[in-house]
Amino acid sequence: MADLEDDPHAATAAVGDLDGPAPPSRRVSAEPAELAEPAEPTDLAEPAELAEPTDLAEPAELAEPTDLAEPAGSLERARELLAAHPIADGHSGLARALKYASGYGYDIELGERVLETDIPRLRDGCVGALFLSLHVPPELTGDRALSATLEQIDLVRSLVAACPEGLRLALSADDMADAHNCGRVATLLGPVSGPALGDSLGTLRAYHALGVRSLTLAGTRWTEGTGLTRFGQEVVREMNRLGVLVDLAGCSADTMRRVLAVAGAPVVISYHPARVPDDVLGLLRDNHGVCMVACTATTIRETADRLDHVREVAGPESVALSGAYDTGTPHAPGLGDVSCFPRVIAELLDRDWPEPDIEALTWSNVSRVLRDAEFLARATHPRRPPSTATLPALDT
Repeated sequence: MADLEDDPHAATAAVGDLDGPAPPSRRVSAEPAELAEPAEPTDLAEPAELAEPTDLAEPAELAEPTDLAEPAGSLERARELLAAHPIADGHSGLARALKYASGYGYDIELGERVLETDIPRLRDGCVGALFLSLHVPPELTGDRALSATLEQIDLVRSLVAACPEGLRLALSADDMADAHNCGRVATLLGPVSGPALGDSLGTLRAYHALGVRSLTLAGTRWTEGTGLTRFGQEVVREMNRLGVLVDLAGCSADTMRRVLAVAGAPVVISYHPARVPDDVLGLLRDNHGVCMVACTATTIRETADRLDHVREVAGPESVALSGAYDTGTPHAPGLGDVSCFPRVIAELLDRDWPEPDIEALTWSNVSRVLRDAEFLARATHPRRPPSTATLPALDT
């Protein structure tokens, strides 16, 4: 373990197989062949038959861009702001999506339309930092979950090494800033799913040594029942000692309240499927944590409504963005991939969000939370040296 601590950038070997759904298919050959086969006038008639539905669909397709285009300069102004304060995307499913696409080949550097994320679209979307989720399917537990997580860590490190002109591994807030200043997208490892911890603080420390900077508490037996067991409290305290962000995404409201009462460092909610209760947002404000709003609402306006609400209740220093791209979750029209983030910012500008609040939303809040977690880790590290032993059986 000492070697890993000395060199957190060291690549890990791929271990185990990640079970999951079948990879996406690029079936493009059969359909074009069927359309091209009849070369007679019948083919010429088909576009005429299709033209009418296409005409009928035009208003629906144009509705969202029309909304975005109302203030002519909003999108341009959004891009100007994002050039200096880019998006720090709090949750991307790219790592798992690449695992499924590996048998089909992909080109993240030049562009890959099978996925919702690639380097050209990250640049178009003004994305400066990306948290790559290392979640594994819920049916994987124990050693299989651990192996699948290590395999994803290895995949992400290999991806970053293969794209040095586009991506850079980041282990700290300073690394995020350096990557942006060099024109690279800062790539952060995490969140890891709680079940992949294996109820071991030693495994948590190993993940940190490998570069993981965020872990989700949901789905574990120490966040059930009363919300957080005594072992769960030990996990939170050890994460604070290491500088690993506590991610409450997917946790119950009771667990969120208990964690916010225990945590010494700011926590994050990276990708929560339901609306976070207002009292929890109030506690998050006191904790100086961040609630990341995913771009998964039915419209861009609804996404902006959710951002408005979190900003109003938790304050402008506790709101950020989460793309949730390549997670299999549907997105609003106009927000189909990572290149679409500026449209959200344009909508917020139309709502008269002050520029400092937008700068906090896009970059500063995420950078600050990571920096605060690092500061607490440095401050508390001398007080209690880590134990290499796994804690005894969990309490309930």
